[in-house]
Amino acid sequence: MKSMIPEGYTSLLSIYDTQKAISLLKRLFEDRLAALLNLNRVSAPLFVADDSGLNDNLNGVERPVSFDILRSDRRAEVVHSLAKWKRLALKRYGFYPGKGIYTDMNAIRRDEDELDNLHSVYVDQWDWEKVILPENRNIDYLKSTVMDIVKAICDTQDTMESIYPQLGGLGKLSRSVSFVTSQQLEDMYPELTPKQRENEYVREHKTAFIMGIGAPLKSGKPHDGRAPDYDDWALNGDIMFWDELLGCAMEISSMGIRVDPVSMKKQLELSGHTERARLPYHKMLLAGELPLTIGGGIGQSRLSMLLLGKAHIGEVQASIWDEYTEKLCAENNIMLL
Repeated sequence: MKSMIPEGYTSLLSIYDTQKAISLLKRLFEDRLAALLNLNRVSAPLFVADDSGLNDNLNGVERPVSFDILRSDRRAEVVHSLAKWKRLALKRYGFYPGKGIYTDMNAIRRDEDELDNLHSVYVDQWDWEKVILPENRNIDYLKSTVMDIVKAICDTQDTMESIYPQLGGLGKLSRSVSFVTSQQLEDMYPELTPKQRENEYVREHKTAFIMGIGAPLKSGKPHDGRAPDYDDWALNGDIMFWDELLGCAMEISSMGIRVDPVSMKKQLELSGHTERARLPYHKMLLAGELPLTIGGGIGQSRLSMLLLGKAHIGEVQASIWDEYTEKLCAENNIMLL
């Protein structure tokens, strides 16, 4: 896909006010999320050792940005996400069930195959993780956490509109979350692609959580790729909102209850990645040495787009774009940061 600009689009905020609003929005949301999920802010790495097993493999084909370290015989990789690092940190910090952490995650995804309104090679998100009890590893606990995150987003929107009244014309995000499995979506729209199914469903329900991502469906294909060694494919999903401006479903968060030793062993076998079991992180997990957790990532730039009524992600983050996108935005008086 390529970038597109909605007909007649004009930013609701000036460049100056946009920068102020992004800063305020992030502070408001962080505080609300931390309060609802009982999280403490921590510092996190930009890169990890390439032999640690801590980097997120995403769909298994994306190449991490890597480099050698002059004063060390090791190589480092810029993180794709902090899914595994957070779980190890919770063990090291001695966090107890019901308590968690959140942090700023900045990544470079050089193999992003779409540079458009929602996709950039630069990724910024809030990564969060919380220790849970064995009895919390169920769908009800997952749904309850999703509703808390949606509440934090909608509360932030309300506050932003009170400070910037011009944002009121965007319309309220729905606080009512519709839960649906990826298999149910395939059954409902068998002739559509996964992305088209998402658009059809979220267009009608406005706020949705699509569950069960990673495992093959009846068609033999998964709804979307998900690494086998962090989310439990039966207990995960994506939070999506309908973006009226762009006329599409916008994924704001990928999250889930994390694998335990049993589910990770099964998912490594299903995905053909049993060799990962020899990595340090995976050895610890399979030995039951890591806490049970739930966690995910929440897109900072995408949330800023949604709550500030922006048409392109380049209006709220600084990145590098292809010539087509630069020309299109210039023709439509859109300043890419």
